[in-house]
Amino acid sequence: MEKRKLGNSGLEVSALGLGCMGMSFAYGQVSDKREMIKLIHEAVKRGITFFDTAEMYGPFTNEELVGEALAPYRDQVVIATKFGIKLQDGKQVQDSRPDQIRKSVEGSLKRLKIKTIDLLYQHRVDPNVPIEEVAETVKDLMKEGKVKHWGLSEAGVQTIRRAHKVLPLTAVQSEYSMWWRRPEEELLPILEELGIGFVPFSPLGRGFLTGRFNKSSKFEKSDFRNIVPRFTPENLDANQILVDLIKKIAAEKDATPAQIALAWLLAQKPWIVPIPGTTKLERLEENLGSVNIKLTPEELQGINSALEKIKIVGDRYPEELEKRTGL
Repeated sequence: MEKRKLGNSGLEVSALGLGCMGMSFAYGQVSDKREMIKLIHEAVKRGITFFDTAEMYGPFTNEELVGEALAPYRDQVVIATKFGIKLQDGKQVQDSRPDQIRKSVEGSLKRLKIKTIDLLYQHRVDPNVPIEEVAETVKDLMKEGKVKHWGLSEAGVQTIRRAHKVLPLTAVQSEYSMWWRRPEEELLPILEELGIGFVPFSPLGRGFLTGRFNKSSKFEKSDFRNIVPRFTPENLDANQILVDLIKKIAAEKDATPAQIALAWLLAQKPWIVPIPGTTKLERLEENLGSVNIKLTPEELQGINSALEKIKIVGDRYPEELEKRTGL
């Protein structure tokens, strides 16, 4: 497996990571724990060294799963988790007060069965706590040996600058894919300038870019996509033009649509490490195949020109969730 470094931090990980959220949370029926542990073991055997979770996934159960699965491989892997969102009266709320960060980290260490968190993200920016205060708290946790690297998730560029000034960031995590390209406007330039790695989540557009869904697709009641505007039947139908383009490129490169979507991301910058999630071994193997697909500058230019002509329909989040991003 090819390796990549997240910015100037020196933290080296596999070129593709594994997003573990969907194994326990957000996408319908929860998968069998034994099967998911087996899948994580297979990922390690195939060279994946970067695993992403959060205390909010479950909540808590995903960290427990990842901790149990990776215990035999602790020295071979990088584990990323997140603080900053908690459940209150059945709703998710941001809370990055210093005491809450410490409480979250202690809980994560216990559930993950580790002594140090390799990469700790603030899950969403807390508008009520200055980012400098958050950074100072994480700095103290680093001095105590509880955290090695830190990052932000879905943060705005000014917040990134302010945080990085207090404590250099290793990575920023945000959604980025062929159907959500906003990070190219401001986020990627500032990450390059500051030497911060980028970890795109939902690199396959929550499954849409694989070509699996159309206007007739139905999702389980507990599936997060039920409330995502882009997954209404009319928007799924309108956006099929993007899937058609990816399928055409895939046929030319003797690849699958998922592999093309991931190869396109990998080709953007050498410090980008996507974290596609899956609950199936065949999908894991398919995703890993993307690392071997190389897009030439000419091919990339052609793809990007075609993408520019496609207008994506529908918001990526319901309004309430979008308000938490880019702060």
